Amino acid sequence: MLYQLHEMQRTFLNPLMQWAEASSKLFSNPVSPLAHTPFAQRIAAGYELLYRLGKDYEKPPFGIDTTTVDGKPVSIIEHAAVTKPFCRLIHFRKDTREELKQPTVLLVAPLSGHHSTLLRDTVRGLLPEHDVFITDWTDARMVPLSEGPFHLDDYIYYVQDFIRHLGPDVHVISVCQPTVPVLAAISLMASNNDPKLPKTMTMMGGPIDPRKSPTAVNNLAIEKPFSWFENTVIYPVPPNYPGFGRKVYPGFLQHAGFIAMNPGRHAQSHREFYMHLVRGDDDSAEGHRKFYDEYNAVLDMPAEYYLDTIKTVFQEHRLPNGTWEVGGQLVRPQDIKNVALLTVEGELDDISGAGQTQAAHELCSGIPADMQEDFVVPQAGHYGIFSGRRWRELVCPKITSFIKQHA
Repeated sequence: MLYQLHEMQRTFLNPLMQWAEASSKLFSNPVSPLAHTPFAQRIAAGYELLYRLGKDYEKPPFGIDTTTVDGKPVSIIEHAAVTKPFCRLIHFRKDTREELKQPTVLLVAPLSGHHSTLLRDTVRGLLPEHDVFITDWTDARMVPLSEGPFHLDDYIYYVQDFIRHLGPDVHVISVCQPTVPVLAAISLMASNNDPKLPKTMTMMGGPIDPRKSPTAVNNLAIEKPFSWFENTVIYPVPPNYPGFGRKVYPGFLQHAGFIAMNPGRHAQSHREFYMHLVRGDDDSAEGHRKFYDEYNAVLDMPAEYYLDTIKTVFQEHRLPNGTWEVGGQLVRPQDIKNVALLTVEGELDDISGAGQTQAAHELCSGIPADMQEDFVVPQAGHYGIFSGRRWRELVCPKITSFIKQHA
């Protein structure tokens, strides 16, 4: 019922938001007489803030059209290399006549609320020296019920399929949530002597062992009983979407949780945005728009996958405890022998605490010491390890060097 009420609210607010957007333009466009009235800039700023607080945010595009290879601009063509019901494997192909011998990278994006476009800066940083593919997870409300459920095990099978599709020379990078299923996927492939094991795996800011330095996210998962999650945050998709009837963890509830983690920070950001508009600081205002266009765009997660993750990863800690079975087979990271491992953590990460990702080294005891590296990014929070200045100046060069070393 909550999902239906949310949709009714969206329907009710949509005309109001359109009016607020139009009013903002009337009081800010130089050709409009209203733009030259007293306090016009403040009125326009107020209307735009109202519009952005209430509007519906759709999935933004990657918008990566070019990159630079050896100092020369190269066009990028984005296309789906593999299409599955719950995910597309997107290839950022370089449009050049020359054959570029660059390492192939599979970037596994999180399925944890935001779209894979959250890793836009990650992709942009990797493109000059790598052939980049990314998992683009589908909003569960857009997947018909006839496609069946999607469990955490299915996530692992998807990752394995993508690794095999890209061949034995692929380098896998997982950001945040997928570090756990990616490690499981590669562990199972190693246990089965799969000939298409990747060359390297880079784990970035993920809850390999969430018992280490637990954060507010970890504490929420263990403070509430499993039944609370089943009965409180799971709802069926309403009839106005292709996935009508599918049970999901709705994106709007996830977004409310994101905001609740730092409400003061977001309130301050919106106040600053208003003042930027009033002062005519267009660059700062545009930076706010771009950030929240991405941050506020959320997707529904399949209920089975979300509940499996809560139980397996955060409540029962099956991976570090050595009790995780996938398809009847035990997940054994110690069976990995020839896949180099790099872990990356942010010094100030408040989502995946210190040591949670580093725990992969202890679990992957079969990997030789000279094939393992750990990197703690100074003064970086969670998003700073895959986006922004520290990503570009510190993390991306580190990953590029690691891949070259083990290619």
